[in-house]
Amino acid sequence: MMRTTVPPVACVGEPRLTAGFAEFGRLDLLAHEDVHGPIGPMEPVNLLRLAEAIDLKGKGGAGFPFARKLRAVLESCERQDLGAVVVVNATEGEPASWKDKVLLTRAPHLVLDGAALAAYALDAEEIVIGVADDEVGRPSLTEALSERRMPVPTTIVTVPHRFISGEGGALVNGINGLPHIPPGTKKRSSDSGVNNLPTLLSNAETYAQLAVAARLGPYEYAALGTDDEPGTVLLTVSGAAGRPAVVECAAGTPLREILDLCEVPDGPGILMGGYHGKWITSEAAARAEVSRRGLAAVGGTLGAGIVLPISRDTCPLGEVAQVVRYLAGESAGQCGPCKMGLPDLARAVDLAVSGSAPVEIVRAAAGDVKGRGACSHPDGTARFALSAMEVFADDLRLHTTGDGCGKRVKGLMGLPGAPDANPQKLTLDWSRCDGHGLCAHVVPDFIRLDANGYPAFPATPVPTWLREGTLKAVKVCPELALRLASAE
Repeated sequence: MMRTTVPPVACVGEPRLTAGFAEFGRLDLLAHEDVHGPIGPMEPVNLLRLAEAIDLKGKGGAGFPFARKLRAVLESCERQDLGAVVVVNATEGEPASWKDKVLLTRAPHLVLDGAALAAYALDAEEIVIGVADDEVGRPSLTEALSERRMPVPTTIVTVPHRFISGEGGALVNGINGLPHIPPGTKKRSSDSGVNNLPTLLSNAETYAQLAVAARLGPYEYAALGTDDEPGTVLLTVSGAAGRPAVVECAAGTPLREILDLCEVPDGPGILMGGYHGKWITSEAAARAEVSRRGLAAVGGTLGAGIVLPISRDTCPLGEVAQVVRYLAGESAGQCGPCKMGLPDLARAVDLAVSGSAPVEIVRAAAGDVKGRGACSHPDGTARFALSAMEVFADDLRLHTTGDGCGKRVKGLMGLPGAPDANPQKLTLDWSRCDGHGLCAHVVPDFIRLDANGYPAFPATPVPTWLREGTLKAVKVCPELALRLASAE
């Protein structure tokens, strides 16, 4: 089921992007100007200096310096004697991310201010805002555009709510009327993007941060945050959190404060940065700071600002396997690492989780896709899977015994739809089995023959992608010794 309700918003310390939310809920133009004050256009050199002074980096996950993007588009326009396009990526295709949707829903004018600043500096021909087809944020954005005059024509483009649709190249393709998937070859939108014009593309929070910095100036902006990462950060906290929320905090804030605010229970691990992010342990989270450098120091990543803790009453490896299967299904199918490598990785994770194969099979499958894809999707998926194998090593040892951890997968990762509503496991009636071995030939990935020629298989639920094969094994058993039974 697609979620369409924006989560609550909280703040640790001084609010900036979320200023005025408590008083006004949604900030219309009058409330926006009352809270944030006036803003005027900036010449290209001044906007570049501002972005460099505050070391503004993209907030969509990759963390690319905004000033370098802006300079590349300026130089490309001059070199090709072409106009520019400003694109706001507010698609937020990852199911667990909500921060950009919160900005569109409650502070749309802050996003539009940032886009307008960039458009003026580039003398752009148009602004295009990409939103997802779940319609979250679009009504508020449409109303905001009706309340003000933008410096150039501004349009809203709807893209499918898919993980890969939020990738920059996929968004440009969609705006150009092409399939909403990343291009098969790497290309720079700063050289040729929307309508083959030099295109400045960044996500909604980045433009909102630019608007805040333009009002405050670099010195006041840097009053919050750390020396090398000034300003605030937006985080989407969900998973096992008792109070899921989008939280604004200064960079450098202890992660523990955010987890306590959102009533996150002690658990085996926390995913930082989203499905292309990395897992960290609860012990690491206790000493981590919310910043790129602070999270990297404990093995995590800030990524798209997604925080997904899990609780001790779910199977962590089962949660991981569901996400890897989802990511494999989100492939654009354009290159070998995505088309064949990611399904192989999902299969390897399932086998390791079921106890049918050692963890080395996951490492090998991840190694086959790393650094070889046409976009970052294979790398991000491999990083997620390998990180889980490290953080949940103790659980993995329980699974390799064939007994598993004894916990059901609760579905805490924010995936569309529900977890397997009817998990099933294979049982064997030893009084009937004569060791024919047919079952192992039908589904060798799950059933193997032991030293005596009798079937051996994990006591864990049968992976969904092996369910059909296992059912066939049950049907071909001459002695009717095999059964599929509820795993409850």
